[in-house]
Amino acid sequence: MLAYLFWHRPLDSSDVAAYEHAQVGFHRSLHREPPVGLCGSAAFRVAGLPWLGPERADRGYEDWYLVEDYAALGVLNGAAVGLGHRTAHDEAARQLGAGAGGLYALVEGERSETGECAGLESIGGATHAVWVARPPGSKHGILGELLGDGMDARHASLWRRQMVLGPAPEYCLLASEIPAGVAPTRLPADWSVTVLERELVWSG
Repeated sequence: MLAYLFWHRPLDSSDVAAYEHAQVGFHRSLHREPPVGLCGSAAFRVAGLPWLGPERADRGYEDWYLVEDYAALGVLNGAAVGLGHRTAHDEAARQLGAGAGGLYALVEGERSETGECAGLESIGGATHAVWVARPPGSKHGILGELLGDGMDARHASLWRRQMVLGPAPEYCLLASEIPAGVAPTRLPADWSVTVLERELVWSG
């Protein structure tokens, strides 16, 4: 189970309502005619995204696209600008000011009975994203797999970066209540934790 994440903000000249309408329009387009392997998507307002730079830090967005595997990721990449979705994609892209991406795999959380797709409940219902970074060569790497300790897997999930496609940290824990696994007393002093509040814009 993989998640392609896209962080973005509008052009300074863009109308926020129009920008959000265009972004939701693209998500709805994918929802109506989903590419093979797409499990769903969600969009959030997130203030203070550190990896989008200081400009307009109060106006950031985070999109999650859930796919079954790497093959499905390739299908999504082509379908996003293909027949049926190109118009909605281009309308959203025209108002884009800055963006960054990341690829994450599900470490812990609820999956479907087949094990291929996780539901959107733990994605769309989580009010906080806890981003955890550890220094290269850390001797405490095993702690990364234990960050989800104490979380409710039906309503929370732990993700780990698969490729360094952007500046976001290695781990992301989605939850509405911060679990014990990411408590300051649990992690080494040289690990960093960033907690960001999220407001759901669309999920489906």
